[in-house]
Amino acid sequence: GLGRPGLEYLAEARRETGLPIVTEVMAPDDVSLVGEYTDVFQVGARNMQNYALLRALGEARKPVLFKRGMSATLDEFLKAAEYILAGGNEDVILCERGIRSFDSEFYRNVFDLNAIPALRELTHLPICADPSHGTGRSELVPIMARAAIAAGADALIIEVHPEPLKARSDGRQSLDPEQFAAMMKDLARIAAAVDREI
Repeated sequence: GLGRPGLEYLAEARRETGLPIVTEVMAPDDVSLVGEYTDVFQVGARNMQNYALLRALGEARKPVLFKRGMSATLDEFLKAAEYILAGGNEDVILCERGIRSFDSEFYRNVFDLNAIPALRELTHLPICADPSHGTGRSELVPIMARAAIAAGADALIIEVHPEPLKARSDGRQSLDPEQFAAMMKDLARIAAAVDREI
């Protein structure tokens, strides 16, 4: 939301930590600017069917983390990803981040765990799981992260904040660093049980 200054902050964080940057791009006209700073473009759930954006990302030569829309079927999800692939960009990572539910009192979305093995059968693309957005509740995140690894997810997105109650956004679904460290230990055990590594 900060435009170029925000991207410059991310670039500074990359220089200081050595970590690659993933950031969301929302409009075709922003692909060039965001591409100057990011290592991986992210397409958020609300832009899954922004076909002009997807075509522009097809011409970009950086990976795209592509989130499933809140009400999208797997068929719609995969067909939308084809817009990126058809442009020549084969570096697409599919992300299951939860679909809309009628039971918002107890959790934000329904984390569609079925989607992970189903996508594994339908495509060669890597699959990322986002149990933070998928549930919207920090106490559910470690459980669904374990399930996602067991189901075959290649990567996870986990929101972490030093003081989740003071976070400006998504604090309800964020783990604190100690919870994150404990979860990672659990994930290593789950991965080993299904012949995988973290």
